[in-house]
Amino acid sequence: MPEPLALRDLLALDRQHVWHPYGPMPGTATPLLVESASGVRLRLAEPAEGQDELVDGMSSWWSAVHGYNHPVLNDAARGQLERMSHVMFGGLTHEPGVRLAKRLVDITPEPLQHVFLADSGSVSVEVAVKMCLQYWRSVGKPAKQRLLTWRGGYHGDTWQPMSVCDPEGGMHELWQGVLPRQIFADTPPAGFDAPPDEAYAAHLRELIGRHADELAAVIVEPVVQGAGGMSFHSPGYLRVLREACDAHGVLLVLDEIATGFGRTGALFAAEHAGIAPDVMCVGKALTGGYLTLAATLCTTAVAEGISRGELPVLAHGPTFMGNPLAAAVADASIGLLLSQDWAREVRRIESGLTEALAPAGELPGVRDVRVLGAIGVVQLDHPVDLAAATRAALREGVWVRPFRDLIYTMPPYITGDDDVARIGAAVCAAAREG
Repeated sequence: MPEPLALRDLLALDRQHVWHPYGPMPGTATPLLVESASGVRLRLAEPAEGQDELVDGMSSWWSAVHGYNHPVLNDAARGQLERMSHVMFGGLTHEPGVRLAKRLVDITPEPLQHVFLADSGSVSVEVAVKMCLQYWRSVGKPAKQRLLTWRGGYHGDTWQPMSVCDPEGGMHELWQGVLPRQIFADTPPAGFDAPPDEAYAAHLRELIGRHADELAAVIVEPVVQGAGGMSFHSPGYLRVLREACDAHGVLLVLDEIATGFGRTGALFAAEHAGIAPDVMCVGKALTGGYLTLAATLCTTAVAEGISRGELPVLAHGPTFMGNPLAAAVADASIGLLLSQDWAREVRRIESGLTEALAPAGELPGVRDVRVLGAIGVVQLDHPVDLAAATRAALREGVWVRPFRDLIYTMPPYITGDDDVARIGAAVCAAAREG
């Protein structure tokens, strides 16, 4: 085992060589060095703003729903590691992959029967798009090759996913004119509990009908638009999309990467609308934050359509597809979730965040405060001062990662009431100073 590096040396090497997400190279901000993590706490190698331990308000980008260093997930990883860490999925299979696929089929909407295991959420969206394009080519309608989505969305950082992220306010505006040109509906009206706006529903129907001959699929994040703006919309619009897609022969893809596994209060956000998509993407919380893994599920109609084509296979095969170590942990993570009253825990966190974030509504510069399931959002009327907001949260002993005009939290489901209150206080402090 190599000798541990001194903190100063580690950070110097990090600055010189490590390219962090959405950051410059070399880095201009010094990241906090995490030494270990357990439960909902991140232990720092060096104190920050007087704190050597932070409550994680982010679930490590919404994935660590069970917290850190969980004995059930540790045992699953350790046991699988002793058998095999990896084997190629081409021409071979293994029990963890088969078990996970069956588990996903059992818990997702009934028409979804087939599972493609991918490396990451963004890759699962790439696979979903490829499925839809290849389906229409295989059934003799190759002109159907565009996608429709609504503004304010985010689906990942690889090529096709970038093309259906918000084309103006999103993180991929740089690539307009190079990316495939997709069709964008207006942003859905805000408010999970708001009654559907009939004019907006008509707008969706009209766009889908007008472009039906060239549309392969509609792809949206159901109920919650995540990194595109942390906004919530009525489940009624999902029913409108399902009906319009059926009426005009268009596939419906739901990106549940951020919303899946209970985050919104339903196991999958599609359940709020009582609909099933033709294709669904899941990731993030799939392995409880332990390893990178995602999945694309589809109906039998989609799978059989592809299999009848000139190329009767889905032409996609990542090297680490179906990695048994990740699959074993994912199966254990889903089992752990379902063995508990996860819905009660999410409601408890929802109630705690609602109470704890309420004071933010009275702060100057705050435009909106909203909570849904284990998601709490404070939206400012100006771009957040990331450094000032982060420092304010650190002083409260909490880790959050604001962006654009948003200070938000998605805590692990095991977060206790006192820590939920602490997270709320930190978000309020960040809003006050950010």
